[in-house]
Amino acid sequence: MTLFEHSAADQKQKLAPLAARMRPKRFADYVGQSHIVGPDSALRRSLRDGHIPSMIIWGPPGTGKTTLAILLAAETSSHFERISAVASGVADLRRVMSEAGDRLGMNGQRTILFVDEIHRFNKAQQDVILPYVEDGTIVLIGATTENPSFEVVSPLLSRATVYDLKPLTPGEIRQIIGMALRDSASGLGNLDLKLDDSGIESIVKLSNGDARNALNTLELSAHAARPDASGTRLVDAEIVESAAQRKIARYDKDGDLHFDTISAFIKSVRSSDPDAAIYWLARMIEGGEDPMFIARRLVILASEDIGMADPNALTVAVSAQQAAHFVGMPEGRIVLAEATVYLASAPKSNSAYAAISAALEDARNTRNDPVPLHLRNAVTGLMKDMGYGEDYKYAHDYDGNFTPMQNLPDNLNGRQYYKPGDQGYEIEVSKRLANWWGDEDSDDQDSG
Repeated sequence: MTLFEHSAADQKQKLAPLAARMRPKRFADYVGQSHIVGPDSALRRSLRDGHIPSMIIWGPPGTGKTTLAILLAAETSSHFERISAVASGVADLRRVMSEAGDRLGMNGQRTILFVDEIHRFNKAQQDVILPYVEDGTIVLIGATTENPSFEVVSPLLSRATVYDLKPLTPGEIRQIIGMALRDSASGLGNLDLKLDDSGIESIVKLSNGDARNALNTLELSAHAARPDASGTRLVDAEIVESAAQRKIARYDKDGDLHFDTISAFIKSVRSSDPDAAIYWLARMIEGGEDPMFIARRLVILASEDIGMADPNALTVAVSAQQAAHFVGMPEGRIVLAEATVYLASAPKSNSAYAAISAALEDARNTRNDPVPLHLRNAVTGLMKDMGYGEDYKYAHDYDGNFTPMQNLPDNLNGRQYYKPGDQGYEIEVSKRLANWWGDEDSDDQDSG
């Protein structure tokens, strides 16, 4: 490197955002993902043996995907080649492969090809990489925020280990903030900066588990704070919100407000109020609630509160869960909103919920009589001689594919667990069951 190049690189490092300056240079400074990079993890043990597998690193923004790739290259003394799937094409890939082959042949040095946003590569581009991964010319490290099961071609996926990075915890974000405040060379340690608790918590909440977001917000807030008479810059929640141009949502994912808000959401859907349901959904999204937690509640709502009144509600809810997971946030909010409006607008029935609750009560508290003989399969001749399957009536042998038959044990004969409601599809279900079995809703019927 020439003196000019060294000066330019030094200047670039000084002008780089705090998140780039604070990028860890050794595993000891890497925060989070202990399940992958902990001292006793399989990956670290593999590195100690000099082996590094091709891998797909999957995780949300700001969780350390690029940093992990850089550290792996440094740990193994590999040449690090970084390309972006957004800006690179097949010609770039062929050049990298050719140079990697030459490097390996001349001095035995491995090349780590880091492909940022590998999900942006089409099938043809991914196929170019495949033979070079297979013969060991390169070690591929692909980074993606999307589910690799859908975005990476199967042959490439089968030759790579998938590592799933998690959003950083509030404690890990606080640790990263502390490191930046203490570091005078790359961080903000040369500023007379004081963060009060409200400022730290505001940055933690705004970051939503994203270290890059947290450090950039910290840097903005530090320079937005005015020094007092002694030169100290105080950063509090108000400064953070002003610098980030975003108000902190009053929402605690682990506290009372979390439970209060999800309760309000559930009850608004149950009350068939789509406007209120959408509002509480927005509060949860803005507060950083896990979208999959919301999706799970929608699936439960579809069965518990809509049920047989609109059986399609469960299909909508499950599809919403899969779609929200597939596209991620922020677009996933639209999917969750559509499912919320559908469920809130659907006819309501808790008959399936009431039926299983009543049946479970009997299963726990009544005598567990044997399965009636006529309902048992006569698998062997002995079983047939003992009466298994005798008097069983095969429904398809009768008009309308129905004939009355006792299917409960004697001690529970006549119990009615499922009582159709009078809304939506269940009106048809009620008519059908009444036609088959007669009216089972009489007051003297034992409901269990």
